[in-house]
Amino acid sequence: MAELSVEQVATQLRALGVRRGGVLLVHTSFRAVRPMEGGPLGLLRALRSALGEEGTLVMPTMTDGETIFDPTSTPTSGMGITAELFWRRPGVRRSTHPGGSFAAAGPMAERICAPQPLSPPHGPDSPVGRVHDLAGQVLLLGVSHSENTTLHLAEAIAGVPYSVEHPCVVEIEGHPRTVMIPETDHCCRGFRLIDEPLRARALQREGLVGNAQARLCDSRDVVAVAAELLASDPLVFLCPPEEHCEECDEARASTRSA
Repeated sequence: MAELSVEQVATQLRALGVRRGGVLLVHTSFRAVRPMEGGPLGLLRALRSALGEEGTLVMPTMTDGETIFDPTSTPTSGMGITAELFWRRPGVRRSTHPGGSFAAAGPMAERICAPQPLSPPHGPDSPVGRVHDLAGQVLLLGVSHSENTTLHLAEAIAGVPYSVEHPCVVEIEGHPRTVMIPETDHCCRGFRLIDEPLRARALQREGLVGNAQARLCDSRDVVAVAAELLASDPLVFLCPPEEHCEECDEARASTRSA
């Protein structure tokens, strides 16, 4: 595969529909995008170029929660090389949630990364919720809706009946303490169900960015369509019992113990 330049990738992003001056929440696998000029840092330059100086770029920088979180030093866990490099760049803000942090750069970064409650990590008063409030877009770059944290926002808004607690180390009065943080957690494969209704309503743009398949949607469209699915079946995003998915079975079991 031929290496694409930063400007070529920025052009692809604009053609896909990334709004100049907008807010863009990106979930990405650089492995799918490559090869491109400058590697992951080149992708960050392309994203910032497509957004322009008035745009705000947002990425998840979640951690394992096993140590006290320091937004200036704690590495990400499972977020990919692009997100890991992004939060370390000069001028990038990072939110302070001990497990579910996000990073942002641009005029709306401070608002997006403002303090939030511990639970739910992706509720209305969180970076994902603020992207939604700001009429931002969601870009899935080489990943599917299974990685789309905006769908957890939709679950929180819809008040789904499942909730699973996970341990997270936080600092309380100067000492590390493990607290349990409830969230709407499951395997998230079921989030892929939203592809079809988004496509059917022409609410999802798809195409190549670098060498990766990309999906671009408005955050508010994702939440609205997901809310309709959840209204019909509050467990729609959980794997069915016959699949014996441990994570989804745990989420389903929580509905009986609530």
